[in-house]
Amino acid sequence: MINTKDSINNWIKSSNYDIRTAEHMLKTRRYIYVLFMCHLSVEKLLKALYEAVLKKIPPKTHNLIYLSKSIGLEIPEKFLRTLESLSDLSIVTRYPEDMDSLVKAFKKERVCRIS
Repeated sequence: MINTKDSINNWIKSSNYDIRTAEHMLKTRRYIYVLFMCHLSVEKLLKALYEAVLKKIPPKTHNLIYLSKSIGLEIPEKFLRTLESLSDLSIVTRYPEDMDSLVKAFKKERVCRIS
């Protein structure tokens, strides 16, 4: 059985790795993946908090709003909108129906506003 402290630290390390990956994707203009990696990074931090607060293994979900609410996290409106945007875009960036349209839709300015 994994130590809870080790598991939480692993979530945090993995989140840090993902946000650094997002930074590299931004530099190389891979904007869709910036959003994807930002979402993943936030998701992992929320799962670390979930485990720390509730002392349970986090659920297998990508829903940032669900995770934040389940741990009673109070999020200012400005940041809540960012979480909602990242959650909404998570599906689109994971499973693009039209890659060309997606690439055209997410230019640097838009991605930086969201992430």
